Amino acid sequence: MNGTGAALVIGATGTTGSRTTARLVAAGHRVKAAGRRAAPVPGAEPVRFDWYDATTHEAALDGADRVYLVPPVGDTDPVAVMLPFLRRARAAGVHRAVLLSSSAVPDGGPAVGAVHRELPGLFDQWAVLRPSWFMQNFTGDHAHAVGIRRHGTIWTAAGRGRVAFVDADDIAAVAVHALTDDRAPNTDLVLTGPEAVDHDEIAAVLTRAGGRPVVHRGLTAEELRARLAGVVPPDFAALLADLDRAIAHGAEDRTTDTVERVTGRPPHGFREVVEREWAGVERSDPVNRGRR
Repeated sequence: MNGTGAALVIGATGTTGSRTTARLVAAGHRVKAAGRRAAPVPGAEPVRFDWYDATTHEAALDGADRVYLVPPVGDTDPVAVMLPFLRRARAAGVHRAVLLSSSAVPDGGPAVGAVHRELPGLFDQWAVLRPSWFMQNFTGDHAHAVGIRRHGTIWTAAGRGRVAFVDADDIAAVAVHALTDDRAPNTDLVLTGPEAVDHDEIAAVLTRAGGRPVVHRGLTAEELRARLAGVVPPDFAALLADLDRAIAHGAEDRTTDTVERVTGRPPHGFREVVEREWAGVERSDPVNRGRR
């Protein structure tokens, strides 16, 4: 990493933030691990950060010269809260920003797409990571993973649409390069796994790995929106249902070589990630222990 500043990782205890933090620390970089609670992260300086509490921003930015940006979860208009912070970050000496977006959201698109549009005008060094849907959605704390563990069911409105799901470890590996390489990407990077699969195929892999049936149940987009509205704000539920509808029409049926091009190794496949993570989840979840 050029310079003597720290890398500020926002969302440092989350799916990609925790992995990015760990990789930066392992490589010997100074890291400020930011979250709503200043939870200890091995090797990093914990700092409290809340997108909606500007009083936490100054301390988080102090000494940082680059930042990994995880947008506020569930906010369908994150530019309203992120843009003032980004301007403040630039004024505080941050010269490189790496934004976590989505393969489904282009420059200028809805939600974080508006932040993507603003980033090049704020920083000379920047990158936007646009990963496909996370493989960890099926093994972590995502609604899909909870439904699998408790009911053996994945509910989607994606039909037989295929998605090149991507490993969060691969996203983090690319994020570290984007933050620390001598030359910033100064572009958006669409990240995928090595193959596109549908949710029936996902269910079959999880069935074999977990030793009990997992099935995919198809819903209409309207049914999925109503189901999600019980756990997330209605406008965010509508956005997620629309993204599933797009998957059903082939929007995510693609692969890219970005992970290998940036990191020098191929991306991990879904079966490989499940073998790495699924057994531990199965053992640790009390519902599964009761169903064994």
